[in-house]
Amino acid sequence: MDIRQAITDKIIAMLEKGGNVARERWTKAAKSGFPRNGKTGDAYQGVNVLILWDAAIEAGFPSNVWMTYKQAAAMGAQVRKGEKGVMCAYFEMVKKKGGDVDQDGADEEGRGFFPMCKPFWLFNVAQIDGLPESFYKTETEEAPAFNAIEEAEKLLSASGATIDHGFDGAFYVPSRDCICLPARERFTSPENYYATALHELTHWTGHESRLNRQFGKRFGDSAYAFEELVAELGAAFIVGHVGIVDSTIELHASYVENWLTVLKNDKTAIFTASKQASLAYDFILGKAGNTAAEARPE
Repeated sequence: MDIRQAITDKIIAMLEKGGNVARERWTKAAKSGFPRNGKTGDAYQGVNVLILWDAAIEAGFPSNVWMTYKQAAAMGAQVRKGEKGVMCAYFEMVKKKGGDVDQDGADEEGRGFFPMCKPFWLFNVAQIDGLPESFYKTETEEAPAFNAIEEAEKLLSASGATIDHGFDGAFYVPSRDCICLPARERFTSPENYYATALHELTHWTGHESRLNRQFGKRFGDSAYAFEELVAELGAAFIVGHVGIVDSTIELHASYVENWLTVLKNDKTAIFTASKQASLAYDFILGKAGNTAAEARPE
């Protein structure tokens, strides 16, 4: 099985439903937080976040807690008969053939190691019987109430980004290192204002002085659309984190067709986009003093 192609096909199927549909599904699932492993407590990262969020919405699971079959069995629990797991992916560094590897990770012929994509399957706690009662309580039931708008404002302010208002559109200008937005009053709701601002803030993280995202050589004419995909995923992660789940990114062109073209031509592209979106999410939350690196693979 070509794991990367299988994962990419799932993402393509999501996007073919429409960009707004995909965003709504991801942010709705984000109300329960990042998908995390029930045994270790670690949150998942990158493309696995999108896969698990979508699976939770598709099946109507109220929880974003997952575990492998073996982990459930080790806890004395049992995955119910007939339940199907969700295929996720991880990368394992594998030694290339030919030559011995030295202490620096390179073999005699300089080929070293390469990342091999491997699958693993997860089951939602809603598919498992016999777990402690605490596993069946959703995070939203116990999460403390907070003002999502204030949390979003904190992220924008703590970033230190230059944000100017009064423009006809929403965009980031790399040459000026400045985010340009319409006046707040022009947005249909405060939630939409913050969702749009956080989308542009994700673009801001890609500046050469920060995460230095450059896709020109790899994606050519599609590089701009690919950066938009990174910003779309990054914004989905962030608005989910702050709880703005009923928001829309306004004054923003749809790049869905361009994204589909890139993903259909490159089975590794969604892995790159998800990784870069996770890095942007970590960077923005880190600026606000949050423990941003919560989305970690098993």
